[in-house]
Amino acid sequence: MATESSEGEEEGKITGGNKLLVIEDDLREMGKKAAWSVSSCKPGNGVSFLRDDNLDTYWQSDGAQPHFVNIQFQKKVKLQLVVLYVDFKLDESYTPSKISIRAGDGFHNLKEIKTMELVKPTGWVYLSLSGNDPRETFVNTFMLQIAVLSNHLNGRDTHVRQIKVHGPRLNPFPHQPFQFTSREFITYSSVR
Repeated sequence: MATESSEGEEEGKITGGNKLLVIEDDLREMGKKAAWSVSSCKPGNGVSFLRDDNLDTYWQSDGAQPHFVNIQFQKKVKLQLVVLYVDFKLDESYTPSKISIRAGDGFHNLKEIKTMELVKPTGWVYLSLSGNDPRETFVNTFMLQIAVLSNHLNGRDTHVRQIKVHGPRLNPFPHQPFQFTSREFITYSSVR
C-alpha cells in the first residue's frame, strides 16, 4: 500500500485507528526526555495537552498551514515509532489528513523521512520510522518534527489529542545476544 515518492521519502495511506494503545515490549516511550514545542496554539490548547495522557484534551493550532510539532532531544536518540491519537468523529475538519515526519540535528537540516495520508482516523495511529531496507529499523536523531500539511474537509486549524514517541529498549549488556529479565539473573550474567 505504501509507495516510494521521487524524493526518497516513503508515502502511504492509513485508514481507521486503534482505540487501545498497544506497544511491543521491546520499545520504550522517549517523549519524556525531549523538549516539545509547536508552531502555534490557541490559548488554553497548548503543547502540554499533547503529553497529558488525557484523550479529552488536545493541542489546537492557530494560523496558516503547515502546523508543526517539534520534539528536540539533548543527545542523539534512536526512534522507531510515532503514535498519534486523532479523532475524526469528534474533530471533523480539524483532523489531520496529511502528515510529514522530518528528522535532523536541528531546524537547519531537517530531512523528510516519511509522508502519510490519514483517511478519517479515529484512535491511535501508528507511524513507523523504519525505512525500506530491513536493516533500517530506527532513526538516529536529535530532533523530530511532525508537520500537519493538510486537514480533512479543507480545515485550517488542527487538533491532535496525544503524541507518543518510541525507541528501542536498550540491552544493558551490549555483547550478549539475549536479555536477562530479573536482577538476580543479571547479577550472575558475566564471568569475572
